Amino acid sequence: MPASPLANPTATREMLERFGLATKHRLGQNFLVDDHVIAHILELARLSQDSHVVEVGPGIGTLTLGMLSHAGSVVSIEADNTLEPVLADLAHEFGTFSYVMGDALKVSWDDVCTAGTCGDAETHDAEACDAETRVEPNILVANLPYNVAATIILKYLAEHPALDAAVVMVQAEVADRICAAPGSKAYGAYTAKLNLYGRVTGRFEVPPTCFMPAPHVNSAVVRIDRACVASPETAETLSPEQLAATAAVTDAAFAQRRKTIRNSMAARGFAKAALDEAFSATGISPTARAETLACEDFVRLALALAGAGAIPADLPVRFSAGGASR
Repeated sequence: MPASPLANPTATREMLERFGLATKHRLGQNFLVDDHVIAHILELARLSQDSHVVEVGPGIGTLTLGMLSHAGSVVSIEADNTLEPVLADLAHEFGTFSYVMGDALKVSWDDVCTAGTCGDAETHDAEACDAETRVEPNILVANLPYNVAATIILKYLAEHPALDAAVVMVQAEVADRICAAPGSKAYGAYTAKLNLYGRVTGRFEVPPTCFMPAPHVNSAVVRIDRACVASPETAETLSPEQLAATAAVTDAAFAQRRKTIRNSMAARGFAKAALDEAFSATGISPTARAETLACEDFVRLALALAGAGAIPADLPVRFSAGGASR
């Protein structure tokens, strides 16, 4: 029995033709047509009836169909309005499936949590839903749009603590950044910040031949499990404010990668005297480069600076890591 009835070229073409999408989606979108990849994603996701999935970029529902027979519920977020008839048909067929139309980086999380429980996707009122009908996703499983994949992963894990894990297909280059170790070429601010929220526990490669049409980039699926980073002094889990401070410090440290961590952070508004005190207190060398420091080092540095009131208030936190579109 196939993992998904749509994970083959014939079924994909028939679905596109059925909804008049064959011409519209001939260019600019690549459809997964290898059932073995779907099966491997499901194996890595380990879904059960207790799993409430949020999926970003369902397309015609290839992965969605594979998940529906395993998960308690699936809610998909789709930005392409031409695909709404496909999703509406799927929602009519499966009571555990719902969807929200919109940009995954902008949609209301309340709308995601109440989709399918308070009317249809067009008219449901999130404010009218009570706690008993609200279903918050606890895992992200998606074949992500590659141009925003890195941003979605970090933003969702940072802003939605109910997500226990993410199993996502991304461009192989982005997967390298997600999995990178300190000191490696792929390691950067994105990796260090992602490690504040999760750890990679699985990965497999997906060649271009698994898509129709074949893209010009290699792909990979990674599983990230939620990790709770603790203070090295108190062993208490970091608060949201401490996590945000660490992320801001990490960005500042990597802002000018060729410079020492001290000079890079000073250029972003940190007082050099406060930096020197923090470096001395943590045992971190001020002449070190940011790419040699692990997530835990940035935590120690951020806590020392925060304790001294030395973190500039206007430091932004970036969620993106770059990467080409597919």
